[in-house]
Amino acid sequence: MSIDHRSGCPINLSLEVFGDRWSLIILRDMIFGGKRHFRDLLNGSLERIASNILADRLKRLMELGMLTRADDPTHKQKAIYSLTEMAITLVPILAHLGAWGRVWLPVSEELSIRAELLEKGGPPMWEKFMDELRHEHLGTPSDTPPDATVRATLQAGYEAVVARKAAGAGCDAGA
Repeated sequence: MSIDHRSGCPINLSLEVFGDRWSLIILRDMIFGGKRHFRDLLNGSLERIASNILADRLKRLMELGMLTRADDPTHKQKAIYSLTEMAITLVPILAHLGAWGRVWLPVSEELSIRAELLEKGGPPMWEKFMDELRHEHLGTPSDTPPDATVRATLQAGYEAVVARKAAGAGCDAGA
């Protein structure tokens, strides 16, 4: 694939990869949500990406070397998308982006808890998460039990906030 670039500036070149809103959302959902099938990416995001946009972005991310696609051995008509090393190394960038958003934008508590936990966990947590993603997407060995993964920790943080808010809403309704 040959792409004409506006300049050799690393920020410009990075924006040529991620300059649209959907590419990072797809990568976010794959990294943090564990989504690997087209249908999961289509239906599992709050932002509601259109199917033609999703298909286009998946194709582009594959062309750029961020994703690979393989037939799903459990279903003839499904494909499994996998992150490449190039995409996995975005974890620290996404952690910083989430931390920035928490400071400067009107985020919700339940949707920002993962960013808060990643920020507090810092580089050791990011490295552990990248190792887990390498195991999941690239097949590298891992010693991490499935219930002790970074993704499981982030999900538990999200569920705790949702449960606390639901309990608080129940108390408010009875007052």
